Parts: sequence; structure tokens; C-alpha cells
Amino acid sequence: MPEKQNGARSVTTNQEGPYKELERVVRKHAATLFLRPVADHTRKAFDAAKEFVNRFYGSASPSKPFDVVLDSGCGTGESTVHIAKRFPDTPVIGVDKSAVRLTRACTGNAPAADGEIPPNAFWVRAELLDFWKLALDEVSAGRWHIPYHALYYPNPWPKQSEATRRFHLHPIFPTLIKLGEQIELRTNWEIYAREFAEAAMLIPNQVRDDHVVCEAFSPEECETAFERKYKEARQQLWRVLVSK
Repeated sequence: MPEKQNGARSVTTNQEGPYKELERVVRKHAATLFLRPVADHTRKAFDAAKEFVNRFYGSASPSKPFDVVLDSGCGTGESTVHIAKRFPDTPVIGVDKSAVRLTRACTGNAPAADGEIPPNAFWVRAELLDFWKLALDEVSAGRWHIPYHALYYPNPWPKQSEATRRFHLHPIFPTLIKLGEQIELRTNWEIYAREFAEAAMLIPNQVRDDHVVCEAFSPEECETAFERKYKEARQQLWRVLVSK
């Protein structure tokens, strides 16, 4: 069983270090195209996000791509609120597949929201993999530019047998790396952070080695329930910053 530290379970794994097949798996995915069809409900959700972005910027014909910030796996939306305050002039789209968690966000009950939803924050229920594919279509067409993409505390899938379910070992990873100008991953598992950083440097023509930072950190202000729980349990937190 995972060890509990002040009420928060620490990650336990049968891996002693980064996944041994990481380079082979990442390079294989980088050389192929992820062709899974997009689910209809995610396409509708993405259309709603696009409409929000268009309304935010008004009806004027854009002379350059619209800046859009993504908060993937936003949970109850607390992180989206924090990010929206950091980027007040940019629409921030929080994406999560849980209707229950998003209900808290959309009713203004997300922690730290103080009952007020920033006007640049918007939430959609969608499958992340499909949403990322549609977002990359917008980026590739020159309609969107994503200056910042938050990926806070994804499921680490810590068993070695589950490794290929991690985002950086999944066929969607090249799409994820191509999306944002800067990606910030946060986790309480050092191995996950190290794997993500290494995988990012393996995607051809996207990221330079000196533009990837993997580091331990302690947030001054917690931005998610997970972050608060882990910090209160005195677990070491990690983040990876990938800049293109």
C-alpha cells in the first residue's frame, strides 16, 4: 500500500528510475500520427471554447493568432482561476473530463474563486487527447497561439506495467509538445517529472535541451487541491518547464 504522509498518499512504484524503454517509445510515437477519431462531445465542447475565445476578442478580424491559455486536467477549476488572474488579457480554457468536478468550477464554487469567476476563465468537459488534437489544428492553421499550457498533477500511473498510459509515453505526446510555447507540468513524483523532461527533448525539431527545466519546487500559493494536500503532507513537489 502507498505510504501515507499526514493524510496524503505518496507515490509507490516498482520502477527504480525512468522507464527503460522511454526513448524507444517516444521516438516511435514521434514518427507516427495519432489517428483516433475525435469524440462528438469533445468536438462540441471545443466549439464552445472557440466561441468563447472569439467573443473574448470581439468581432474584429484578427491580424495575428488569438492567444489562448490551456489548463488541462483542471479538476474543480481552482488552477484555472489562478492562471486566469496571471493572464488577465488572455482567455484561459480549463478542460476536464469529470462533470462533477467541473460543476464546482462553473458555479463559482472552486476553491480560491471567492465566488467570483474571472471574465477570461472558461471551462469545458472534454477528453484531453481529443481536445489537444483540435487545439493543434487551430494552432497549425494560424488561428490560435498558446503561450502557456498548464498540466498540473496528472495521473502518474506509477506501476511499470502502466507506463505507456502516462502522457509522455502515449501516442498523443508529440501533439502535446507542439501545442504550447511553454508547458508547465507539476507532480509529486520525481520519476514522472524526469521522464517528462527527457521525453520532451526527444521530439524532433520542437525543444532544445537547454529549454527544458526539471526541478523541485515549493509553491508560495497552492493552485490545486492536490498541490495543497501534498504540500501540507510535506511531500516534495516537482515541476517541468518546457519552452519552445
